[in-house]
Amino acid sequence: MHPTSRQVRARLFLAAVCFAGSFVPGHAQDTPRPREPKPAADLWSRDMLTGDWDGARPALAARGLTFNFNYVAEALGNFRGGERRLGVYEGRFEMTFEADLEKAIQWPGGVFRVTGYQIHGRGLSANALGNLLTASGIEAEQSSRLFTIWLEQNWANKQVSLRVGQLAADDEFATSPVAATFVNSTFGWPGILAANLTSGGPAYPLAAPGARLRLQPSDNLLLQAAVFAGDPAGSGSELDPQLRNRSGTRFSFAGGTFVIAEAALGSDGGWIGGLPGTAKAGFWYHSGGFDDPRFDTLGLSLADPASSGIARRRRGNYGGYAVFDQALWRIEGSKERGVDIFLRVGANPSGRNRVGWYVDTGLVLRGALDARPADVTGLAFGFARIGDAARARDRDALSLAGATTPVRDFEAVLELTYVVLIAPWWTLQPDLQLIFHPGANAATPRDANRTVIKDAVVLGMRTTVKF
Repeated sequence: MHPTSRQVRARLFLAAVCFAGSFVPGHAQDTPRPREPKPAADLWSRDMLTGDWDGARPALAARGLTFNFNYVAEALGNFRGGERRLGVYEGRFEMTFEADLEKAIQWPGGVFRVTGYQIHGRGLSANALGNLLTASGIEAEQSSRLFTIWLEQNWANKQVSLRVGQLAADDEFATSPVAATFVNSTFGWPGILAANLTSGGPAYPLAAPGARLRLQPSDNLLLQAAVFAGDPAGSGSELDPQLRNRSGTRFSFAGGTFVIAEAALGSDGGWIGGLPGTAKAGFWYHSGGFDDPRFDTLGLSLADPASSGIARRRRGNYGGYAVFDQALWRIEGSKERGVDIFLRVGANPSGRNRVGWYVDTGLVLRGALDARPADVTGLAFGFARIGDAARARDRDALSLAGATTPVRDFEAVLELTYVVLIAPWWTLQPDLQLIFHPGANAATPRDANRTVIKDAVVLGMRTTVKF
């Protein structure tokens, strides 16, 4: 049986990565001798649940080889509102291998990394909420999948960095370290990008083939840009993009090209109270095709009974965003304990996007109690506004087709969370989310009367274990 073109592309992609990993520039050096293993730490003070593997872990690290295994699990329940009441359990086992190639094979500045996931359980948003801003950042279809695999070359003491392979934009772009505290997915990869980009963009759980160039001319200035395949799921008849690329090994170059660029300016002190902060500004462009939210191929409203029902295709898409992280207050004598704030905004044309603009913000308090210096309390708010064209289509449905459901307007989420450090390797995180206008005031598909999805109250618990 002859391999398909997709199989050939996948084999060529893996062969290229393996070939790059076998290339050893520079002069050979002696392999560094591992340090003597430290006495085993007790269960509640060690960094990892499984310890240092009887000295094997530090010995491998001395040779540039690092293995990380983490497990994130959640129990979430929709106690009011949404499409229906439901409790779910979901989990993600994370496996990462990283090789410092300078230590491992005397390749100066080289790094290789591969990450895979085993995802199980079912998501609350997909099965009970019907909302845009997914309730959990680990929610995804059940699968065992390759996520990212890349090779990185650094020059000039890491001031210049080139990364090539299967990459995830949400690892490096449009992110806020302060916002990462929260459970709702929108505080990771912003909801405006997840809703508008093809297959959600190159972000969890779908990475895409690409390349990233980073320049850091000074400690406080970072410039980076990346180019990705336009559709991380690839083409196919399956509507769910995660099912089109269930294993993460499709390595598709379909769907045009997605380009994103970002500049970040840091301040060690001087913006607010002499405390550190970071401001980022980014722009993205996508060369692929996008459905018009309002008009069909005949120029009629998609809500018109005479419409063809086929949306007009528009070529290309673009948008911009800004991120601001700032320390507001520090407990005397501490660099970490205190209050931090984040703010993110994003916007793009409404003529080819469901979400027109977006904003989120929040406060995080670290180490409020002397007895619990590593605990974290957070309060965050996210807001996604439906674009003008999509709302105009809903108004057309009212006037042309006699629809009775309201015009979509916005979706918002308010989240209160608390992270409890049980041990360096184990955290518990009770979480409360209030979701307003799930689906942006959309009608529930489970109700024949097409009533609007009610505001939801979500309670849950996340736990994270480092093995």
